Amino acid sequence: MKVNQAEFIISAVGPAQYPADALPEIALAGRSNVGKSSLINRMISRKNLARTSSKPGKTQQLNYYKINQDLYFVDLPGYGYAQVSKTERAKWGKFIEQYILKREYLKLLLHIIDLRHPPTKDDQSMHEWLRANGIPVCVVTTKADKISRGQWQKHLKIIREGLGMDKSEPIVLFSSETGQGKDELWSIIEQHIGWGGQETEPPAPDTSAEKSEVL
Repeated sequence: MKVNQAEFIISAVGPAQYPADALPEIALAGRSNVGKSSLINRMISRKNLARTSSKPGKTQQLNYYKINQDLYFVDLPGYGYAQVSKTERAKWGKFIEQYILKREYLKLLLHIIDLRHPPTKDDQSMHEWLRANGIPVCVVTTKADKISRGQWQKHLKIIREGLGMDKSEPIVLFSSETGQGKDELWSIIEQHIGWGGQETEPPAPDTSAEKSEVL
């Protein structure tokens, strides 16, 4: 996709503030400071539209970015930041949970994982919860430029195994610095919003596992 226009719309704190124009939404979820804002900026070829922060856990709203009048990127609050109180994390968890489960315009969730490290317990819990609830997911591994090319497949394997991913589940190797994976990720997004042929069906809910809290 060629991005001709991108703008920040709103930091929403509840459904009453969500956009009402029925455009498809692509959400980004990941631990604090995993590179979600940098990914958005690279995807839309802008430097500072999505503001990066040196203070993990700062984002406490759903940040909406409209792309080409065609879709939204929705940056969800980061999870797993230890210096945020347990009560606050629980509140964010419910907030994120309600959006993911009830937002009818959500077409795909990008689960952002740092390629350099094995998935954390929070990463594992989030991925398991998404699968259990039948949410369409694409795992995106950021910071690929921080690892030598010869080590990429090794780290991808660690992440696949750590998240218990099926071989059919998509995973994109991404670098906000070099643009690695940008075109591949746009192709996946376009499929899910109905641009690349028939929209991909979400995985069937895993009813054998008890549905856990997001955080």
